[in-house]
Amino acid sequence: MHVPIKVDYGVRALVDLAIYGSAGNSLRSFDISQRTAIPNAYLAQVLNSLKKAGFVKSTRGPNGGHQLAVDPDTIHLSSIMEVLDGTNNLVNCLNDDNFCVHSPACAQKEIWRTVEEAIHGVLFSITVSDLARETQFIKLQI
Repeated sequence: MHVPIKVDYGVRALVDLAIYGSAGNSLRSFDISQRTAIPNAYLAQVLNSLKKAGFVKSTRGPNGGHQLAVDPDTIHLSSIMEVLDGTNNLVNCLNDDNFCVHSPACAQKEIWRTVEEAIHGVLFSITVSDLARETQFIKLQI
């Protein structure tokens, strides 16, 4: 499975907001970019997508910035993947039986469906809050 860079950046940005944006503090894009190593121009695109999805709220101006719009316990990795990647299937025949001539009699199709369901289950079981706690724990160990 390939995780697109936009999803990786989105998760990193949301974890950063969960860690450093507590108590309603707005975080500047520049600071998020520095801590997460996400290029600032790309971060703006990612934050905009996350804002449209309702995960982030942004304020313009000298005292502006970004903060989580919802509790990080409610943001599952599966939702981030769906918002930023949009692709839901490992193989195209799971959505479209006409995609492949072998689809009606293909033994692989159910295997890929099972793999996809397992991946979705793992992604749904992990939240931004979980990753924020783990990140903080790891930083304490260093």
